[in-house]
Amino acid sequence: MTTSSLTGLGSSTVGNPTTAQQKAMVNYDDFLQLLIAQLKNQDPTDPVDASEQLAQLASFSQVEQTIQTNQKLDALLAGSSLAQAEGYIGKYIESADGTVKGTIASVKIYSDGIIATTTEGGKILIQPGVSLSQPDGRNAANEGP
Repeated sequence: MTTSSLTGLGSSTVGNPTTAQQKAMVNYDDFLQLLIAQLKNQDPTDPVDASEQLAQLASFSQVEQTIQTNQKLDALLAGSSLAQAEGYIGKYIESADGTVKGTIASVKIYSDGIIATTTEGGKILIQPGVSLSQPDGRNAANEGP
């Protein structure tokens, strides 16, 4: 099957921070403007230590690098989830309690897991205890997440 068989990313927010998150993030320009304002308005009899300013700049740089790393990790996880989900389509699935069974017609990826929809319309969260097998009845090598 191709990735076009997937029904979407659901409520995943990878790479799309909310407006509140965007407002909370300070970029380098904002930081430099604050630093310049601090220098202009400091008490001339008690100036801010230059090493303290450099430490602030280094801390800000570390925070920004961490944010960028997290965004890249989220993108990698989303890609991995897509590849994993594509492998489920066409397989026979049975819920852990045995109430929902059928061949997987589509999957939806959410930030907290993958939900498979059977050809009969049943929905199953793919988690430990869920049985997956090939359409011919052989056990799938990738049972569970």
